[in-house]
Amino acid sequence: MKISIIGVGLIGGSIALKLKQKKVADFIYGTDQNIENLDDALNLKIINEKTDLETGIRNSDLVIIAIPVDSSRKILPQVLDLISDHQTVMDVGSTKSGIVDSVKNHPKRSRFVAFHPMWGTENNGPKSAIAESFAGKAGVICNKEDSATDALELVENVVKSLDMHLIYMNAEDHDIHTAYISHISHITSYALANTVLEKEKEEDTIFQLASSGFSSTVRLAKSHPEMWVPIFKQNKNNVLDVLNEHISQLRKFKSALEKDNFEYLEELIVNANKIRGILDK
Repeated sequence: MKISIIGVGLIGGSIALKLKQKKVADFIYGTDQNIENLDDALNLKIINEKTDLETGIRNSDLVIIAIPVDSSRKILPQVLDLISDHQTVMDVGSTKSGIVDSVKNHPKRSRFVAFHPMWGTENNGPKSAIAESFAGKAGVICNKEDSATDALELVENVVKSLDMHLIYMNAEDHDIHTAYISHISHITSYALANTVLEKEKEEDTIFQLASSGFSSTVRLAKSHPEMWVPIFKQNKNNVLDVLNEHISQLRKFKSALEKDNFEYLEELIVNANKIRGILDK
């Protein structure tokens, strides 16, 4: 199968490496506005050829859109305009409602499958791509009833080749759940990093005293704004909803400390410990 990947960064590059490893892809075209990314992807043998958008699409059985979600939303209708009735298009965006809505009335909507691999790191670019990145993680397909049977089956086989387990849900539910378990985590990490940078002016002290707990908590703050600002923008209402709850929870901790109510502080921590039973299953 010939594949065209639009956006040969962390996610697109990792998918390409795995599909080559599994011999699902015979040939991979790469398209990217970042020329350095294209050169790196070619040199690292992530792609077989760098090309322009139209050439890559014309020669491929499957087109994978792996760029920031606002750009995906804009380019998807153009990609569908260029494909035949035998080609398939999938995206890998972290938000789904806006992307799905952008082509809901497109005559070739059925050739598109909305997909989100539940994996990512704070790194970017093809040099950070890892073939085994997706193993054991959830692969979410949204609004599968709007995709043609053969297109859906092709993407399902791709997801299984990535060694992911499939989950199906509608785009709206997906965006709500990802706001809760992914998007708020990034905002919290950014806010914590800004808090420490504001209060602790000695960079050497941060470096010397930073524990593994602090490092793991602010790891996501290294994530790049060109990816995350569009995600927050596309999922604004859901992110605001969970952010308001997060602020409410912070106020509870603040109030307990201000009032020396350490029994209540313990209750808050004990309640938070319930997450262990969920994540350790």
